[in-house]
Amino acid sequence: MHRLWALAQRPRLPCRTLHSTTVKRAAPAAEASSSTAVAKWTPTSVRTGVIARKRGMLVMWDGHGARFPVTVLQLENCQVTANVKTVRKDKSEYHAVQVAASDRREKTTTNAMLGHFRNAGVPAKYIVKEFPITPDAHVPVGTTLSAIHFVPGQFVDVIAKSIGKGFAGTMKRWNYKGLRASHGVSAAHRSQGAIGAHQDPGRVWPGRKMAGRLGGERTTTQNLAVVRVDTELDLVFVRGCVPGIDDAHVMVRDAKKKMIQTAQHEYAKGNMEKILPKGFETLPFPAGTKEMAAQLPPVIEAPTLRRSPFIPQS
Repeated sequence: MHRLWALAQRPRLPCRTLHSTTVKRAAPAAEASSSTAVAKWTPTSVRTGVIARKRGMLVMWDGHGARFPVTVLQLENCQVTANVKTVRKDKSEYHAVQVAASDRREKTTTNAMLGHFRNAGVPAKYIVKEFPITPDAHVPVGTTLSAIHFVPGQFVDVIAKSIGKGFAGTMKRWNYKGLRASHGVSAAHRSQGAIGAHQDPGRVWPGRKMAGRLGGERTTTQNLAVVRVDTELDLVFVRGCVPGIDDAHVMVRDAKKKMIQTAQHEYAKGNMEKILPKGFETLPFPAGTKEMAAQLPPVIEAPTLRRSPFIPQS
């Protein structure tokens, strides 16, 4: 995180886990690790993600006066409901953190989920998701996650259901350029063209790009930069656009390519100064909580590190 964050005191919370049947054995190990030392981020650590709502888009200006678009994501009482630990058939272990967000009325919640939320000590939620982590990144059940979980200047991946656009043609769905808009083409400028392969094989190959339903599927937008964090309103400002309609739930996690894999590769090479982006010392670990946010400024912005776009490049 930025050097400003080095002053933050990490609260020592008792680590406990909650799950129906498969994660009961994870609690003793988590409690033992949390009681002996404060968890610290390492280049091989994978943190949990959060669930947020897409509130819309606006524009911001950097230190050079350049205008750029941002998407506002808001955390709605995002809390940890379980820590998962299972053993696969190949004897490897799977670790994950179950997160829930957006409070809802109990009368609209099933009895099974009411019991799960009651055992976790959290109110009923609209959405529950699971984020794979490393064994050292378990978060105590009941912890309320904050927007401070992401540091301005880092990169994130946003996962959501894209906007459904109905039945679309090949030009809109697959970026086909279409046929010539000149003489010799009669009312077929936006058609697909030939799809066969002559008499041999005499059929259309499976997977052919054709017209069909566009959007309305789970998609991921990768490597979006976090430019601002507002801890009072739990807002995360990311540069660019994210999938989904306004007020839709989205999952936000550390970027797999520009954060997790880069840190692991640079650490293996011994390039300690390139593990995190410039100006970073560490990340909130195992997660950014409300207690941590109370010790930091309410609004933190990423510094403008790149050169001015208005200066001609030599």
